[in-house]
Amino acid sequence: MKASLGVLVYFFMSCCAIAQGTAGFPDPTIQQTYTLHRSSSRESTGANADYRTVTPGQTLTILDADGPGRVSHIWFTLNSPESYHLKRIVLRMYWDGESTPSVETPIGDFFGLGNGQYYMWSSPLLSVGNDKSMNSYFQMPFAKHARITITNEGKQSLNSLYWNIDYREEAKPLPPGTLYFHAQYRQAQPNHGWATDWYANSDPQVNYRRNQDGKDNYVWCEVEGHGQFIGVTMSVFQNQDGWWGEGNDRFDIDGEAAPSVIGTGSEDYFLGAWDFGSSQSFPLHGSPVVGPELAGSRSSVYRFHLDAPITFKKSFKASIEHGHANARSDNFYSVAYWYQNEPHMKFPALPEMSDRVPTEQPVGGPGNAKSTRQAEDPQPR
Repeated sequence: MKASLGVLVYFFMSCCAIAQGTAGFPDPTIQQTYTLHRSSSRESTGANADYRTVTPGQTLTILDADGPGRVSHIWFTLNSPESYHLKRIVLRMYWDGESTPSVETPIGDFFGLGNGQYYMWSSPLLSVGNDKSMNSYFQMPFAKHARITITNEGKQSLNSLYWNIDYREEAKPLPPGTLYFHAQYRQAQPNHGWATDWYANSDPQVNYRRNQDGKDNYVWCEVEGHGQFIGVTMSVFQNQDGWWGEGNDRFDIDGEAAPSVIGTGSEDYFLGAWDFGSSQSFPLHGSPVVGPELAGSRSSVYRFHLDAPITFKKSFKASIEHGHANARSDNFYSVAYWYQNEPHMKFPALPEMSDRVPTEQPVGGPGNAKSTRQAEDPQPR
């Protein structure tokens, strides 16, 4: 009992140290000078209809605040009858009057739910409860203005959108050189692999292939400017039997001739081992969903570099192979998170709503998907 208690205390203290040191939690022993505000879906008359309905095509501004300030916490929960609504509702964030968003992602993907289904996981920066609550603790400073919007790109109304956004009105201007929060969605449906063997990673051909330049890697983000990469959430929908990993992570920094940060495999980058084994969730890494090695299976993983954010001065590209030497053709969905100076490089166009829904793609080999069709969404409504 004492040993178990000691482990819990150590885990709690580690999380607090991580949060206070990197996530920006204020020291409660020092008097703070900010004023806390909240934007919420509260019914203005004081009645209990504390939600908004968002019709198809509608964009709703849920935060419109002047700076200097800092968003410290965001909470959402949704009620929608539409299949895969987590992929159809889009979250955008704009800092200091910029015309292109610094955050643009389907709302589910922002919270690591890239396969369009709810599941529970937890970290100091993002968490999802088993009651469909979604929380963000990323620190989001702004010097002049902050605007956050929700757009319903689905075909049915989002019946109930609930939100609380806590933000600080700062007593002083932001420190010079303050970096701004960014989050970018990417997907490949599917990745274009060269192997049709459904157990491609065990094929001798694959082991002889080499990928020295990362040319056809799946890209998490590409950045111009200076800043630091914080981490990534990624979900996988398998189009082939076998292990989807074996893809090396790669970080190209400031135009260097060879990457100074390059890894040894997908489960290694996400700090698991031996195909993860089972679902698990830790403060800085995890695999909350681990499907069987079969076509149609889903997996979700995450990694945060709070111990040492990956810094860049001019440019940055984060990517990962899809199978060894990019052999496999599974679907990947990801959100990369980083901080940088403004202005930022314009994001790639967000895929059209129906193209974001996980879809099985035909790949050769027994037991694989035989036709392109939308994957079943088993979530209760």
